[in-house]
Amino acid sequence: MNTKALFHDMTLDYLRPAEPDKNRKTQVRFRSSKSDNVEVTLVWGNERFIMRRTESDGEFDFYDVGVKTGNGVVPYYFEIKSEDGSLFYYDKRGCGQTVLDSMKFRIFPGFSTPDWAKGAVMYQIFVDRFCNGDRSNDVQTGEYYYNGHKSVKVDDWNQYPDVNWDFGEFYGGDLQGVLNKLDYLKELGIDAIYFNPIFVSPSSHKYDTQDYDHIDPHFGVILEDGGDLNQDGQDNSRSTKYIRRVTNKKNLEASDALFAKVVEEAHKRGIRVILDGVFNHCGSFNKWLDKERIYEGESDYEKGAYVSETSPYHNFFSFNGGNWPYNSNYDGWWGYDTLPKLNYEGSKELEEYILSIGRKWVSAPYNADGWRLDVAADLGHSRDYNHYFWKRFRTEVKKANPDAIILAEHYGPAGEWLQGEEWDTVMNYDAFMEPLSWFLTGMEKHSDEFQPSRVGNAREFFDTMAYCGGENFSMSSLYTAMNELSNHDHSRFLTRTSQKVGRSSNLMPQSADTGINKGVMREAVMIQMTWPGAPTIYYGDEAGVCGFTDPDNRRTYPWGHEDHEMINFHKDMIAIHKSCPEIVSGSIRELLAEHNFIAYGRFNRTAAVIVAINNNDFEVTKEIEIWPTGIPRDANLKALITSDNTGYNTGSSTVRAKNGVITLTLSRRSGTVLRYNSFEPVSDDEFWADNYFDFG
Repeated sequence: MNTKALFHDMTLDYLRPAEPDKNRKTQVRFRSSKSDNVEVTLVWGNERFIMRRTESDGEFDFYDVGVKTGNGVVPYYFEIKSEDGSLFYYDKRGCGQTVLDSMKFRIFPGFSTPDWAKGAVMYQIFVDRFCNGDRSNDVQTGEYYYNGHKSVKVDDWNQYPDVNWDFGEFYGGDLQGVLNKLDYLKELGIDAIYFNPIFVSPSSHKYDTQDYDHIDPHFGVILEDGGDLNQDGQDNSRSTKYIRRVTNKKNLEASDALFAKVVEEAHKRGIRVILDGVFNHCGSFNKWLDKERIYEGESDYEKGAYVSETSPYHNFFSFNGGNWPYNSNYDGWWGYDTLPKLNYEGSKELEEYILSIGRKWVSAPYNADGWRLDVAADLGHSRDYNHYFWKRFRTEVKKANPDAIILAEHYGPAGEWLQGEEWDTVMNYDAFMEPLSWFLTGMEKHSDEFQPSRVGNAREFFDTMAYCGGENFSMSSLYTAMNELSNHDHSRFLTRTSQKVGRSSNLMPQSADTGINKGVMREAVMIQMTWPGAPTIYYGDEAGVCGFTDPDNRRTYPWGHEDHEMINFHKDMIAIHKSCPEIVSGSIRELLAEHNFIAYGRFNRTAAVIVAINNNDFEVTKEIEIWPTGIPRDANLKALITSDNTGYNTGSSTVRAKNGVITLTLSRRSGTVLRYNSFEPVSDDEFWADNYFDFG
């Protein structure tokens, strides 16, 4: 039996509908070789169904059976019996002699993710470092004190972030800057913007929320400035300018209106907007706690829980006994007193309030398109409450905006949250960022470790992608997963290509720019733009920005100093991603895994893309079987793009498949994307090459 011909996944070609509703009849399809006479049985939960051969196409037979979903999860797999009586099984790992429970296919009836998010090209913006479009709203040096330091206005846009005080440094990036650059993002090919937090907060990163109800005026609009800065060094936490800027209702309302305008203008360009929801903890400046006494004495605000024992927000936090005043004796996330953990179990009012925030920003007039949830598995004091809350959050957000995406930050197995009642998907560390970084660079994602033995380990790459992806994701979650090379928490991927271990605290930040390999970066982008999921660019990666891990990864976008070749490469790869439906929503199949060399196919019933990556430091020639993707055994494939250490090119050259195999020669640190499209007309040259007539 030709086991390479066996295939099933949960894409529309093999499961109809691909996201079945509850109690819905569903068509399940399986593929085998036409030359094999096999018996295929679908094991559907506790039931068994003999599948019927319904179609033959090319060299494949297709088997179908109609089954019905219920209300609960349905695990399934296949048994394949050959003519000689041999029995094989097929689960998410492919064909084998055993079935692994965690790798069974699973239907979650009623679970669907937004169609716009499947394969969407996302762009992550750390607002303070992207573009300064309005200098009148810049944070001023000494405007306020936080965690023992005064705020610092950075006048040099190209200055490296301070390793010790980056969260109190402000470069001036804002929403007006984003608005000014929307056409750039549209030209790049972006489908969605993911904003790091933009709500009122005293830090540049804003993961210490001060007020969930409003956009920070330093990112938005300051209509009323608030008077002079304190000059005497006394009562620094209550700087008049800061208080009046961030509590002034006119400033807050104008900032909210600017955000609504950004979303409106983004939508006009076909770009969605995702907000960062930091709901596990808030900040010590938060109006509910008010440890810094920002709101004390402000007539429009209640007293905070740190200020008064009778505060209406007292139960929003967990105070640790003792007599009043409690001072800093409250639970802080990971022990940080600047990040007080929210006490949901202690306050139904808090729960309802955060749910109202979830609804508010995805509703008119703001109309955001979803939430990225910070440290989502940490919310609450128990796993039971955590699941309870996210079920409610999903219900409320989807009720307000059925097309909103809910994606979570999470490390490790996430399957328990991805069963249709809580998150849509996750930031894909386990089944994308980490295995890709290890394979291409041997570097851990913070640049804290280099393991030479993992460089080029193709078997580890495919197995990790398959196992972590298989255990975590249904197709609904996989095809919306945020596939990043870099982000605000990890080193820039381009710096990882130098294989240099360290951080800016022990290495000069300039060294993050040295020894890099742009060929390897292009290999990574090629995989990112052709792998299942939502490829997500961290602002500036496309322009050649380097940096060690936080805070060095939060450098400014280099306007006027961009790597234009890298930008153009991203544009071309994004264009390929978006023009090939088989990349956005098709199947994936491993084709070749050798040391420092991988090849895989993305395909549907009408077209297929072949991706080959040579991460060796020398030229190689490989024969790759491509027929398992459905490409005819004798066919021409068009080379869409080829990249190596020297640059890249696009063109219309072709590669000829002979008996289902292509022979590729790839130079060092290179990759190529080839495509076969059954609907594409054959050129005259190709016709005469394939049809040589000898007239004697």
